[in-house]
Amino acid sequence: MSLSFELIHQDPKSSARAGLIATGHGVIRTPIFMPVGTAGTVKAITQQDLAGDTDAEIILGNTYHLYLRPGTDILRQAGGLHEFNGWRRPILTDSGGYQVYSLAAQRKIREEGVIFKSHIDGSTHHFTPEHVVDIQRVIGADIIMAFDECTPYPCDRNYASESLGITHRWLDRCIGRMRETQPLYGHHQALFPIVQGSTYHDLRRRSAEFVASRGAEGNAIGGLSVGEPHEDMYAMTDLVCGILPADKPRYLMGVGTPANILECIALGVDMFDCVMPTRNARNGQLFTWNGVMNMRNKKWETDFSLLDPEGASYVDRFYTKAYLRHLFAAQEILALQIATLHNLSFYLQLVRTAREKIIAGTFASWKNEVVPRLSQRL
Repeated sequence: MSLSFELIHQDPKSSARAGLIATGHGVIRTPIFMPVGTAGTVKAITQQDLAGDTDAEIILGNTYHLYLRPGTDILRQAGGLHEFNGWRRPILTDSGGYQVYSLAAQRKIREEGVIFKSHIDGSTHHFTPEHVVDIQRVIGADIIMAFDECTPYPCDRNYASESLGITHRWLDRCIGRMRETQPLYGHHQALFPIVQGSTYHDLRRRSAEFVASRGAEGNAIGGLSVGEPHEDMYAMTDLVCGILPADKPRYLMGVGTPANILECIALGVDMFDCVMPTRNARNGQLFTWNGVMNMRNKKWETDFSLLDPEGASYVDRFYTKAYLRHLFAAQEILALQIATLHNLSFYLQLVRTAREKIIAGTFASWKNEVVPRLSQRL
């Protein structure tokens, strides 16, 4: 068994493409958005609603967080994350490289790996590329990420270059560990390398060429959406997509807003993840086809129109803006559930519509029409 990618259609006026990724837990239609379930759950939503109302085809877990809690012993006893959380569709696990980046005050990066302190209890731990692969074998995700260092923005060029060298050497060690080990639960696991290089064109090119030469089943682009201007994100993504093999899926990590996603689909990206739809939902922000709504604003207090008549979720055609605003004001947990269900349904509706437009050959004109509306403040 292996992960496979089938290109279904290429948009005639952009690099957008529609495809199919086959995994041991089902087929993923691309372009796809992957809800983030860091600790084995997508916050404020059940797996049943994820699979049903939003029709999510794949979710994420995180190696760093799952390693610390519940821990590999419990996950192994459960039979892996699929059995532990009851999600029967594909799962991708981030290697923990981004979490190590975000714990700058609590970690030390060496050639051998990273020493860091737990954000839970302050205990000291050591991640090496080999250890990270072993952990992801126990988690049992269908797609696992190579261990890398995510550089900050802005980033000194010398540091970015040295970091890139470490990331490439760690990748080869991850590949070696994958060859030495086997999946634990009877389904294939695919390792995706990660292109780094900050916003330096030559470093990004070098990294993309290095990653492409390793012949992985899919490839990722990391180190973007960390504070750089959108123009730099798009330029780096365009450059890298032009180098990574066209017959393998391309995953842009941690991106982003609805407009970011459509612009990067146009550049040839197939897979996306971001905490934005769930995190912003818990803060009262809803994404819609006509722009962004802050449901804490007083302007919605007496607006008894439906939440979003164009929305993909049942909550959009059942609850009103005034009611959701009341729930946030009253600090009711239901507010977080409704907002999360709406935002994830919208993000999945966004990429499904993009796929339809790609297949119809009208993606580029449609994208140019809807992008200006998506970021409006309502």
